[in-house]
Amino acid sequence: MPAIPSDRVRVAILSDIHYAGTAERARGNDYEMRSIANPLLRAFVRFYRHHIWMREPLTQGEQLEVFLRHIGPVDHVIANGDYSCDSGFVGVCDDAAFQSASECLGRLRTRFGERLQCTMGDHEIGKLTLIGGQGGMRLASWRRATESLGLKPFWQLAVGNYVLLGVTSSLIALPANQPDALPEEWPEWLKLRAAHLAEIRATFDALKPEQRVLLFCHDPTALPFLWREDSVRRRLPQIEQTVIGHLHTKLILWKSRVLSGIPPIRFLGNSVRKFTSALHQAHHWWPFKVRLCPALAGIELLNDGGYYTVDLDPAAKLPAQFTFHPLPRRRK
Repeated sequence: MPAIPSDRVRVAILSDIHYAGTAERARGNDYEMRSIANPLLRAFVRFYRHHIWMREPLTQGEQLEVFLRHIGPVDHVIANGDYSCDSGFVGVCDDAAFQSASECLGRLRTRFGERLQCTMGDHEIGKLTLIGGQGGMRLASWRRATESLGLKPFWQLAVGNYVLLGVTSSLIALPANQPDALPEEWPEWLKLRAAHLAEIRATFDALKPEQRVLLFCHDPTALPFLWREDSVRRRLPQIEQTVIGHLHTKLILWKSRVLSGIPPIRFLGNSVRKFTSALHQAHHWWPFKVRLCPALAGIELLNDGGYYTVDLDPAAKLPAQFTFHPLPRRRK
């Protein structure tokens, strides 16, 4: 990696590490299959995981060690969510997932200390499985993520005239996530969302005209909800880039552009409804100038994992310069 120019600040960005500690690895790479009763669906998911998505999901965290060996000198590091494999499907209130996330964040904090900022992903608080309808969001995971793991729902970092902002996509997109939440927990989730949006509005309202924003938002499903906020929409010209994760591969981002605007499909289960509803509003993604940081391990089909570095001009006279660093996995 070339040296940092003397007039630049270098930031490294990684996302979707999906580290698995000892307890999660003990569940075996077929942990998701056990929640699928239908043998045909189980066979389909096995094929999809084996050939397209991730053959051995509980080993992809090995890429974290590759990243730590590979990364050169940087001034700041942004981790953009999803630190465990969430193999219990309820976020870090599951002890195994908590152990994984704790080890993952511990390695990053040991290496980078106060230079590290961490965005919260959907797997920190839990989500329903794609097929099988297991798990979901849990307030106990929210409390563990914020209190025990020290993840901040909202963070900001000033680099001269650049302002780096991290938001929690699961809260912003909470209306789309209601089927993932327990009914008795829903009122508390609404309070958390209201407080989060209030903090976001105040921050965007306080931006100075000369400031430029790099926004970090794990799941782009949140962006149409942010677009509805007057405080954010007025400042869209100041958002230079929005770095997302969640999609794991640029192939999915490309498909999202192609399928943008399709009508929601409501009769094939919660996951299909959720994905198609997000795509229906995907035209609101693009004003945010979206850039996907892929999963550190990429996907099985393309082996396209890696991370970004971005060189910032603190005066914000020159645009941020993004460089992608591929980290292909060793095939086993």
